[in-house]
Amino acid sequence: MEYSTLLISIENNIALITINRPDKLNALNKITIKELSAALQLLEKDKKIRAILITGQGEKAFVAGADISEFADYTVKEGTKLAGKGQKSLFDLLANLSTPVIALVNGFALGGGLELAMACHFRIASTNAKMGLPEVSLGVIPGYGGTQRLPQLIGKGRAMEMIMTASMIDAQKAYSFGLVNHVVPQDELLSFGQKVALTICKNSPVAISYAIKAVNAGFINNVNGYKTEIDAFGKCFGTKDFKEGTTAFLAKRKAKFPGA
Repeated sequence: MEYSTLLISIENNIALITINRPDKLNALNKITIKELSAALQLLEKDKKIRAILITGQGEKAFVAGADISEFADYTVKEGTKLAGKGQKSLFDLLANLSTPVIALVNGFALGGGLELAMACHFRIASTNAKMGLPEVSLGVIPGYGGTQRLPQLIGKGRAMEMIMTASMIDAQKAYSFGLVNHVVPQDELLSFGQKVALTICKNSPVAISYAIKAVNAGFINNVNGYKTEIDAFGKCFGTKDFKEGTTAFLAKRKAKFPGA
């Protein structure tokens, strides 16, 4: 499949998605959201892909936000539809993907860009990264899950401050808040991300997919995360990965997971 706003490469069972709109600081428009959704669904179906990295083209931005020119004149009905469709087709899809997804945040990750990074399973930032949700300065609020995922990651008080002040934080503060897992020099961001992804690839893809589901369940209202964990734990016993993992452990050798 060809993409007009994305670059995709695959190496060592790791897919790299680069949002390629550097002249617009990789801002999310309708086409980019549609293409990201399609690409993620295709990559998830490919069982050879064990991890996915998402980054932005160039040194200035991961994703500098949504393309405001597309919705500046929207009505209430159109705005509601925009947020609902975007959350379902991309952001919730991404958060619940069974393949691990890591955001490599280079430069600005603002508004929809930070929301995209937060929907990934975790984040690695370069030292020049700047993150924020500036929507209230435009008379609107985050609409792609930002008001929910940010407090889950950094706590209610800090999230309230970031949202209400519309201010940016740097990579070190994001790290201290728990918003990103690692901070590395920009020229090492991709290689470091690949190194982490390769470590993930050594483990059972089936077990990882169950772990993602179980962890996410703990953040869903009216869902018993412990029950989800118990069920997922039990299902692991019926997989080839479990048989291989335990056999390898007892034989004192490294496991080679078939992923099915």
